[in-house]
Amino acid sequence: MVSKLSWLLIAAGVPAVLAAQTPASVQRAVNSVTPQDVVRRIAIIADDSMLGRATPSPQLEQVAQYIAAEFQRFGLRPGGERGTYFQRYSVERAVLATDSSAVWSTGSLALRWAYGTDLVEVDGRTPADAISGQVLVLVGAVPDSGGIDSAAVAGKMLLVLRPSRGARRLLGWNPAAILIPSTAPDSIWPLIARRFGSGGWRQPGPGVATTAPPQFLLRQPALQPLLSQLGLTVEAARQAPFAARAFAGTTLHARVLEQVAERATAPNVIGILEGSDPTLKREYVFFTGHMDHLGTPGSGEDCVARGADSICNGADDDGSGTIAVVKLAEAFSQLTPRPRRSLVFMTVSGEERGLWGSEYFSEHPTVPLASIVADLNTDMIGRNWKDTIAVIGKEHSDLGATLNRVAAAHPELHMTPIDDIWPQENFYFRSDHYNFARKGVPILFFFNGTHSDYHQVSDEVAKIDGEKESRIIKLDFYLGLDVANRTERPKWNPDSYRRIVQRTGN
Repeated sequence: MVSKLSWLLIAAGVPAVLAAQTPASVQRAVNSVTPQDVVRRIAIIADDSMLGRATPSPQLEQVAQYIAAEFQRFGLRPGGERGTYFQRYSVERAVLATDSSAVWSTGSLALRWAYGTDLVEVDGRTPADAISGQVLVLVGAVPDSGGIDSAAVAGKMLLVLRPSRGARRLLGWNPAAILIPSTAPDSIWPLIARRFGSGGWRQPGPGVATTAPPQFLLRQPALQPLLSQLGLTVEAARQAPFAARAFAGTTLHARVLEQVAERATAPNVIGILEGSDPTLKREYVFFTGHMDHLGTPGSGEDCVARGADSICNGADDDGSGTIAVVKLAEAFSQLTPRPRRSLVFMTVSGEERGLWGSEYFSEHPTVPLASIVADLNTDMIGRNWKDTIAVIGKEHSDLGATLNRVAAAHPELHMTPIDDIWPQENFYFRSDHYNFARKGVPILFFFNGTHSDYHQVSDEVAKIDGEKESRIIKLDFYLGLDVANRTERPKWNPDSYRRIVQRTGN
């Protein structure tokens, strides 16, 4: 039977398909999100049999197949490649060639840094022939604009003592290499070396900045002999006002040769619920979460055994966010009519390796990037406080005000969205939403914060608060419905757009 509202819309000349969802339809969708089903599904993908879902691994593939089957069951159409639910990207495992020399100096300072022991290459790629250049030490934080001449950077070995957003500017100015001291205590260095050193998986090929200058992470004790020549310590140099200081009489050389030992691919899973508006259905609201985790101690992602337990299950990180995406897909698929805009549900891999899957999607989108109006990302939403959820990025677009309004309209959820309370941790740049933001897509990041089980084998399903997570998913549902039905697209704060999108050059 056609509702009274539908008859009124038809009489006004509005197609019936554009009628708003009835309260009963919305409630039916919301009621499909239950604490029991949330925990049940997290238990599937965070089970010991999944061995921690490392990228790449057969167990990650099993999780991807499970999610794709659910998307198909919900009636979502494939949003991946070649008519499938999958988008795949290449990964490779490299080993250090025996004739690599790492980094050494010539001139007034005798210096030699061994690969793995003193430094590791974390991005870019050292060419087969050794690279070399004069040393330019950047003291203090590199400003977002001004303060340094690009010509002074070209061909130099840059020692960046205080990483900052402004340091991204340096990549496009053709330095020979960039060296950054590690902020981790020396006791943690073996974990860093295992993660980034040779023998680990990396992401090659198109869509990744393999043409970027090599970027090395250095152990602080290894760096100090060089800084002593300038009368500096790492800590003092970080706190000093920004300045560029040439290191006269010394040239640094780098030669790191690696051989590919193994090649594979890793999946993103993408399902699309087509919108009901003939025009707005060509625009998309994304819901994202990462389905990978650290695997086991042999996976090269810092998983450390504790007693008899050697599986980093990642129930909260990010089994909780992954299942949020699945439950949102199920809920939205029950709406009649569908939301006006199309909805895309995507679970990505490689987040723990360095946002690989979302980066690849941002460079190889399966829907036009310009048509994506928002990304609502969920990463770790199953723990910590009962009635609040940190939503990072609220201040950068009017999505923040929309979320506040939606939350106020649903007091029955007892869920208050709060601002980022850990700005010093830079979480805005540390999950998959960032690869949407840097391309100009407004984002919100639902995040409960870390806890003592973060990246530990103790991140288990038994510690998930399914009742609390179900309320967060419902809040995300109401927010997504509002954004999908509203005629106007979300808008950036102009200053945030300049800082996050324009100045990064993405």
